[in-house]
Amino acid sequence: MSALVGTGVLFRFALRRDRVLIPVWIGVNALMVLSMPGTLRGLYATEAERSALRGQMAGSASLRALTGPVLDDSLGGLTAWRVGVYAGLLAAVMSLLIVIRHTRDEEESGRLEVIASGAVGRRAPLSSALLASSAANGVLAVVLFAGLASLGVAGALALGLAVGLVGLVFASAAAVAAQLTQSARLARGLTSALLGAAFVLRAAGDSASSWLTWASPLGWLEKVRAFAGERWWVLGLLVAACAVQGFLAYVLAGRRDLGMSFLPTRPGPAVGRLGSAGALAWRLQRASLLGWSIGFFLAGVVYGSLTEGAADLVSGNSGARAVLERMGGAAGVTDTFLSAMISMLGLVSALYVVGAVLRLSGEESSGRAEPLLACAVSRFRWAGGHLVIAFGGAGVLMLLAGLGFWAGYGQRPGAVVGACLLQVPAAWTLGALTLLLYGFLPRAAAAGWALAGAVLLIGWVGPALNAPAWLLALSPYDHLPKLPGAEMAWGPAGALLTLTTLLTAAGLTGLRHRDLAG
Repeated sequence: MSALVGTGVLFRFALRRDRVLIPVWIGVNALMVLSMPGTLRGLYATEAERSALRGQMAGSASLRALTGPVLDDSLGGLTAWRVGVYAGLLAAVMSLLIVIRHTRDEEESGRLEVIASGAVGRRAPLSSALLASSAANGVLAVVLFAGLASLGVAGALALGLAVGLVGLVFASAAAVAAQLTQSARLARGLTSALLGAAFVLRAAGDSASSWLTWASPLGWLEKVRAFAGERWWVLGLLVAACAVQGFLAYVLAGRRDLGMSFLPTRPGPAVGRLGSAGALAWRLQRASLLGWSIGFFLAGVVYGSLTEGAADLVSGNSGARAVLERMGGAAGVTDTFLSAMISMLGLVSALYVVGAVLRLSGEESSGRAEPLLACAVSRFRWAGGHLVIAFGGAGVLMLLAGLGFWAGYGQRPGAVVGACLLQVPAAWTLGALTLLLYGFLPRAAAAGWALAGAVLLIGWVGPALNAPAWLLALSPYDHLPKLPGAEMAWGPAGALLTLTTLLTAAGLTGLRHRDLAG
């Protein structure tokens, strides 16, 4: 039997399972990119303003680390500068999630063993996962090309292809990680670490204008120079990386047994040392929290160091300042920038909370929760351990972000840390909504990602598009005071805490009264 028998059936099944996930990821990414030309047209209406922006970016190493260098001051060039790297980043995250979900996740749950018992080739699951990721990135590339073609056909094609190929580079990297590790959590962690390293190398290279940019696939995306005299040959580097990693994944897949891995799992202690469900939850989620914590502290340091330079960047541009004011309030330029960046990190913290809450769903669907709950452990205690990590972790992340802002900015530690901690109730609200879904509709619990993504999109793109007030008000973050700079109001934070308490209680009640894995 051919090693690829059944690939078509599994590919169609993967697309059916991801019929919501893939369109949401493509839609969010495309909206971010395609909304940017209009926003930039409003912010930098004249050629002189765009040229001045290019000069300011050339003189700021910290801002180049954040968004890369401005290679051309046309509208298309500024679009590629502002969102090109981040579009590649989102495509990479989408791709690694798709591949690992249909490979190592399926093995870990035991479903792939049932599938493999039929007329399915050894490499068919891996092939179908890579095909699903290729289809998603292909559609994304076509959408970006069609949406940006009016700015220049060659530039739009180069940017669309570069973003799609970056996604495929990390799809093939995830395929290799799925063969090396024995759990989906480790495979996602390993691939995410590679993605983080790629971003850091790109940022370091752009900051110092050094060769390090060439050491990162995200740097290759920049070096394609979309809308700035395209270098088509750089796309060959991305294709070659996909081919090499894909070949390695196929070789490894053919040399291991189902459910096994090439990196051995370290055995646990001979005598159990976890005395409670909360200790088990901490053991399961501590690595994730550590990774997020490091990222938030470093992000705080970077954004804090940008504060003075960014204030100079927007001080002479009324349009850019208006966008910042819609994000961070109408205080002074420095406070407005700080508030906008703190709000952005607050939005990202919701992704951590949702993921930590959904660990409950993963433990249940994998069958690991059932033997635990068969012992003298109540569902409240089991869920409560994970909720403490989720909600408490959000507080830790924003505290570290505040300390990072202080380290980078060097002024007003109390105001900056307090503004970061004020974002926590909004993140808790989204976590509680996810718990409510999991408690009553466990199969729809993954919609928590859609809720967090929608709120992130509203908070990130909404102000730039001058979205109506009612749309912005759908986000819990919109009701919080824009600190530092604004007057503190305890009412909105108290209301969100009350709502979080009610939603959490309702979610736990639903979990208590439904059948497990229902």
